[in-house]
Amino acid sequence: MKIVPVACLEDNYSYLIVDESTKAAAAVDPVEPEKVLAAASEVGAYVDCILTTHHHWDHAGGNEKMRLLVPGIKVYGGSMDNVKGCTNQVENGTKLSLGKDTEILCLHTPCHTKGHISYYVTSKEEEDPAVFTGDTLFIAGCGRFFEGTAEQMYQSLCVTLGSLPKSTRVYCGHEAKFGAKSPVEALRTVRNTKDTWKG
Repeated sequence: MKIVPVACLEDNYSYLIVDESTKAAAAVDPVEPEKVLAAASEVGAYVDCILTTHHHWDHAGGNEKMRLLVPGIKVYGGSMDNVKGCTNQVENGTKLSLGKDTEILCLHTPCHTKGHISYYVTSKEEEDPAVFTGDTLFIAGCGRFFEGTAEQMYQSLCVTLGSLPKSTRVYCGHEAKFGAKSPVEALRTVRNTKDTWKG
């Protein structure tokens, strides 16, 4: 499988998960549909479905436009979230297929929203798996607790996502840059803050 990040809005990421055998692609949180479709065209793929992590506008806000631009497209979203444009609700443990070689496992990772879904993706045996975590897990932290509790976030991070294989590549919905010019600078800022904290 090929994963194509698509920068959207100010600090969001949409992604294309491309099944390389068939060129079928799943678009993760395509908030800016034209950008996502252009990225698919650039790699010779076609968008077959949408995987929505949660109902917030900066993740689900492009679903209805994508449905207009790609008639008949399936839009997946959590059954406990009110995902705009959703055609197919998923739950923890729902399995989806993409193309010939790519499998997707839906993981309920609540707290940021009550119905937040992370998507665990596997392909050919020699390829490392990937997980698309939306606003549950970031590289330098986790999402805000809008609709859940600390216990739910602990379960989502430490049990559900923490039980995935160590080789799993993590693709988050966005990364706060803390006023930095790049994610690398942001990580340096976080590391420096942690190293100098005297709490």
